[in-house]
Order: sequence, then structure tokens, then C-alpha cells
Amino acid sequence: MFWQKDIETVSRRALEELQLKRLKQTVRQAYKNIPFYKNHFSELHIHPKDIASLKDIRKLPFTTREDLREYYPFGMLAVAKQQVVRLHTSSGTTGKPKAIFFSKKDVDRAAELIARCLVMTGVKKDDVLQNMMTYGLFTGALVMHYGAEKVGVLVIPAGPGNTKRQIALMQDFRTTTLHITPSYALYLASVMQHEGLNPKKDFALRRAYLGSEPYSEETRKKIEKFFHIDVYNSYGLSEMNGPGVAFECREKNGMHLWEDNFIMEIIDPESGKPVPEGEKGELVLTTLCREAMPILRYRTRDITMILPGRCSCGRTHRRISRIIGRTDDMIIVRGVNIFPQQIERVLMGVRAVAQNYQIVLESYDQMTVRVEIVKELFDGKVEHLVNLQNEITEKLRSEILIRPKVELLEPGTLPVSEGKSIRVIDKRTL
Repeated sequence: MFWQKDIETVSRRALEELQLKRLKQTVRQAYKNIPFYKNHFSELHIHPKDIASLKDIRKLPFTTREDLREYYPFGMLAVAKQQVVRLHTSSGTTGKPKAIFFSKKDVDRAAELIARCLVMTGVKKDDVLQNMMTYGLFTGALVMHYGAEKVGVLVIPAGPGNTKRQIALMQDFRTTTLHITPSYALYLASVMQHEGLNPKKDFALRRAYLGSEPYSEETRKKIEKFFHIDVYNSYGLSEMNGPGVAFECREKNGMHLWEDNFIMEIIDPESGKPVPEGEKGELVLTTLCREAMPILRYRTRDITMILPGRCSCGRTHRRISRIIGRTDDMIIVRGVNIFPQQIERVLMGVRAVAQNYQIVLESYDQMTVRVEIVKELFDGKVEHLVNLQNEITEKLRSEILIRPKVELLEPGTLPVSEGKSIRVIDKRTL
């Protein structure tokens, strides 16, 4: 199942020749039209003609999200405003937002990448995709929407929230495919349970695409088991089109990153130097086809690795692992570096744990994990709760090397997330 078989299965040699050709074009475009890059090239004493091989990409400067914010709103635009047809921005809740511009060709190319992703998971024209991501300035919903329409599936632009209405839409229009955040999928499951619905009998669901926030393999298994569907991992970020940068095929063994559109590097986040294939590091991406806003060596802050070897699906574009964490999500407790996903992996592997949890940091050495458990455990027998609390505490200690305080809560106690979840509450002050 291919959307663009020729390019999806292109030989590595031909793919790298194409990458080099497009990299040279992108570098020339950025140097000529974006003062930020021209200034940085001058500081580094480099010129576009110095890019003669793919390895020469390491001569180029990194771009950070702080750079995008500093040059907000139009400083990173490479074309005249008349050529721009769409703007997306980040929320700007922590300062200036990031502005991302699309030309008409950029919109169409992003949709083509989504079409590749959907078809490689088995989507056909008779599918119904319920898009439960946020429409608007966030790229997640619109880019998926355009790609799905390109394939020819029926799209329900539901957006997030209003869960009972979501369920009614799924039943009335026989939704087969969900595009949803993992935290909202877990909440949707809890509502279905409360309503006494059986996903296998009462719905026509076949698959879900999960993205916008990191999640563990254990969470995937939990969602697949409850809904009786296939769950595929989707990776993207607004700075690089939104969803569709990398996606799982039906092998579910890593996400194919579309290397004809992006050059990926994995670097040591501290030194900025490349790490060998198969080792964890920060993902750095360079756009190869963006017209309105090319970006060179963008530091995503996402931790992943390039998976060695070829995928049995036949695609030649290399795969990255699921996102292990973010360099800016890492928390330090008692001097130990901890990613929230490590905690999620443990919790979602415990059968008595329900769908929701929260990590609360109150001092340098105090971490509390608040977790909802299935209501059957509240049966009046204290020893059941004590045993479960001890089991979770010990498993967490084994994973993160410190012993957190664990609070067991009834289902529905913690705040519900219908979009990106907030798992870590940091109350620490200097």
C-alpha cells in the first residue's frame, strides 16, 4: 500500500542525490532571502557554495525556537507575503510565539506527506476519519485534514472536547479512524466505560493516529486493547509542517521519516556533535522543500534514535524510534534525570491503573505520583490498596532510581485533558 511508491521505495543512492540537490537549493534560498541565515553564514565564514556533500550540512548553523521567536513575525520569511497562503503559530504562552508560513505549494506538499502516511497504514476511500485535534493556529488538525481529503476519505472535523458528542458522531457516521492525542484517547476510553459502551460491538473503529505529545508503548497497548484497533505513532512539529514528518507503517517498528523532504541528524544535546546510528540523542531537522519558510538544522529538543536496518514494508526512508522525551521536559529530582515517559511506562504497565496520572514536584527531593486506579480496588479492603501502592512505588523506584510518594485516587479525581495533557505540576521555587 503506497501513495507515491516510486519515491517511498527509491534507492538510498538516488535518495541521497536528491537530498543533496535539494539541500543546495534550500541553503541558497535561505542565504539569499533570510537575513538571519546570511548573518550567521558570515559569522561562520561559510557560503552556500561550500555545501558539496551531505556531510557539509554540519557546517551550517543550528536554528532554535528562540531564533524563531526573536525574528517573529516576518523575519524568517523567504518569499513575498503575497506568496503566503497560510499562517500557523505556537501558543506564545511562554513568551513570543513562533510564526510558521506556508505557500500554496507548501500546503500541497504537506498534504501529500500525510496522504503517504495514511495509505501506508491501510486507509482507503471508504474510511471515515474523525479529526479530534485542535483546528486553528495549531497545525495538527488542518494538515491532517488536507492530507486525508487528498486520499479521498470522509473527514469529520470534530476538533477536541465535547466527548459525548464525539461518541455520537462516531456511532452515527461509522467512524473508522481517529486522529487524537493519547491523553484524550485515554479519557475517551474512560467515558465509554462509564457509559457502558463496547468499542468492539458499538463502533466501526479500525485504527487511530496518536500524536502531539509523547507517550509510552504501554499506553499504546492499553488504547489498542480497549478500542480493539491498531494504533499508529505520528510525529511532527509546527516548525516542520505539523503532522506527517514521520509516521509508522503497518509493521509498527519505528516511524519512517520522509527523507526526500527533510534531512535528519541525531546529535548529543550538550555538545551538538552527531551520535552514531542506533544511539539516543536530539533530533535535528532541515527542510528540503519548503518554499515560504525554509529552516536549517532546527533543534527539535525531541529525544529519539535512528533505527538501524531496512523495514520489511519496502520503504527505504529510515525510521526513528518513538519520541523518548524532550530535552526541556526532563526533570531532576535528587540529582537524578527523569523523563515523564519513564513514569508513564511503569504506570500503564500496571493492570489496576486507570487512565489518568499526574506528577507533582514540591521541593528539590520530593516527587509525588498521583494516579487514578480502577474503581474495583476501592472495595473497603485497605490491604488491597496498600499492596498496590507498594507495588507501584517499587516499580517506579526500579525505573527512575528514586522512591517517589505514590497517591492512589478514584477515577475522575484528576483534571481531564481534551488536548495536550499537563502531566507535570512543578511547584518548586528557588
